[in-house]
Amino acid sequence: MSEQKKYLGELIAECVAVFIIILFGDSVAAMYSLYDPSPYKTAYWGVCIVWGLGVTVAIYATGAVSGTHANPAVTVALATFRGFPWRKVAPYIVAQVIGGFLGAAVVYALFAPVIEHFAAAQHLDFMHDGAAAGVFFTHPGDYVTPMHSFFVQIVLTGILVFGIFAITCEFNTMAPQANAGALIIGLLVAIIGASAGYLDAWAINPARDFGPRLFCYLAGWGPAAIPSPGNYWWVPIAGPLIGGLVGAGLYQSLLKPFMPRPVA
Repeated sequence: MSEQKKYLGELIAECVAVFIIILFGDSVAAMYSLYDPSPYKTAYWGVCIVWGLGVTVAIYATGAVSGTHANPAVTVALATFRGFPWRKVAPYIVAQVIGGFLGAAVVYALFAPVIEHFAAAQHLDFMHDGAAAGVFFTHPGDYVTPMHSFFVQIVLTGILVFGIFAITCEFNTMAPQANAGALIIGLLVAIIGASAGYLDAWAINPARDFGPRLFCYLAGWGPAAIPSPGNYWWVPIAGPLIGGLVGAGLYQSLLKPFMPRPVA
């Protein structure tokens, strides 16, 4: 296989990976938000599990092609600490955002009648009230300001990338073996959501938020999506990018130097 064809495959795989995550994740968000009674309002762990298993499926589907970054924060951290080529960073991120955009478009096509009914029944406007916006992209929860959410995103994404670096470290003899890492990474995403998701819907991934947000901006949500109330749109981008570097840096400096090395 030529190098150019291989690189094209990597970009397609990154797009498909985020598409899969958003297809399952935004769909379960729709099930949580749009129905009354909701099948998940008293079973929030189910929402977290679906998001996490969406990540697992994405890794199993695309990992052999691109390594399944599926997250700009992961891509930047890998380029900074693990030798991923910087020339590939921007194209990977663009592919990831496109995957999020396309995933949101399919979810909208699936749930459009329900979204319209929800907005009408709740007397909500898409542009001004952001009706059903929580299905697609994130926002601060109750009592949480955008700047506090910025801090939350740094911490949660730091935990995510710290965990990913630990799970995929070649010297970590306690890491899951063979292909089990995909399941553990998915469970890590679910755990983060279950423990802190109500703070701001745990974006922890700029492409997961901005791709669907961009779709919604074009699909009729307008300013409710970008710049969004409180000019929030940049928080799930900048926070995870910083948090990913923090988490990766902590793993590389605190634990990796003490990992056992194979005897020559």
